[in-house]
Amino acid sequence: MTLKDKILSRRKLTASIAAGIAAIALATGGYAIADSGSGSGANAATLGTVIPFDRGNPSPAQQVGQVPASYSAGTGEIVTGTAADKAKAAVLSVYPGVNVNRVVLLSSGEYNVHIIGVNWPHHVFVDQNFKVVGAE
Repeated sequence: MTLKDKILSRRKLTASIAAGIAAIALATGGYAIADSGSGSGANAATLGTVIPFDRGNPSPAQQVGQVPASYSAGTGEIVTGTAADKAKAAVLSVYPGVNVNRVVLLSSGEYNVHIIGVNWPHHVFVDQNFKVVGAE
């Protein structure tokens, strides 16, 4: 085996080890994110999965988790800033990749995070502790 072959072999081994470590880190991080929503509040298993947009084929209306009793479509105050960012992050941890249009502060102190570009969910509800509690 030549010196060049030894160097290439060592590089391949190093690359394989690095890829393995990266895969383990990603899996661990994914588990930690998924598990973080399961404390107080609902988790992804109880909230369902996103139904992608399909023009002309609306998804059946469904409600999961807890929707604030005082919630009525079109009510609340659109908010921005730190609270809105935290509410959005909570939703993205449960429904990764969705497009958040706006965050609305409800009279109960909870947040309605409005999602666009999907058939379901359109409204995800986040409590004052920034935990996702329901969707419709």
